[in-house]
Amino acid sequence: MRTTLTTELVAAKNSKKFLVVLHGRGDSLEGFRWLPEALGLDINYLLVNAPDPYYTGYSWYGLPPDQKPGVDRSRLLLEQLFCELKIQGIESTDTALLGFSQGCLMALEWGSRTPQQLAGFIGISGYCLDPDAIIAEQSPASQQTRWLITHGHQDSVLDFTRTEQQMMTLKNAGWPLEFHSFAKDHTIDDRNELPLLRAFIKSALGL
Repeated sequence: MRTTLTTELVAAKNSKKFLVVLHGRGDSLEGFRWLPEALGLDINYLLVNAPDPYYTGYSWYGLPPDQKPGVDRSRLLLEQLFCELKIQGIESTDTALLGFSQGCLMALEWGSRTPQQLAGFIGISGYCLDPDAIIAEQSPASQQTRWLITHGHQDSVLDFTRTEQQMMTLKNAGWPLEFHSFAKDHTIDDRNELPLLRAFIKSALGL
C-alpha cells in the first residue's frame, strides 16, 4: 500500500482544464490511456493508480466485507492529491473527476464529502457503500457540483438495480445528479455512452 498516489499526466498544449481518471479493481492507469484520444477534448488528463497491488494491477479497497477501511484510506489519499494539485496552481473548479467501477465508488465516496468545489463528477459502472451515510455526511460543495452516473443493464460484475436504487436515493435527497443506463456489460460503451461523457465534460468544464 502506498502513502501517495502514482499519477501520469497527459498534457494539453493550450488548456488549464483537467480530468482526473480513477480506474477499477485490478486495472491501472494503463487501462485508460485510450481515453484522451477517444474523448478528443483539448484538456489535461491525470491518470491515477490506486494504492494497493492487486494481481497485475491495483485496487482502491478490499473485497466485501472489508471495504470501508480501504475506502476511508483512499478518500484521504484523494483529498491529499487534490490539495497537491491546488498547490500546483490547478483550480478545483477547473477540474472534473471520472471513476470507473471501484473508481466510481471512490468518486462518490470522496466527492460527496470533500470541501473542494469541482467542476463535475462522473461515475461509471459502480455504486456507493451507503447512500444514507453519504447524504448525512455530504459537503455543501457536493450539492453544488454536477454529477453524472452511468451503468449497464447487462453488467455481469455489479448489479444494475442496486446502483439505480442508490442513485435515485441520492437524487431524491436533492443531489444535482443525472443517471443514465445503457445496454452494456461492465465496460464503457463507445457508441452511446462515450458521446454523453464527452458532452458532460465539455459542459462541466466550460469548453
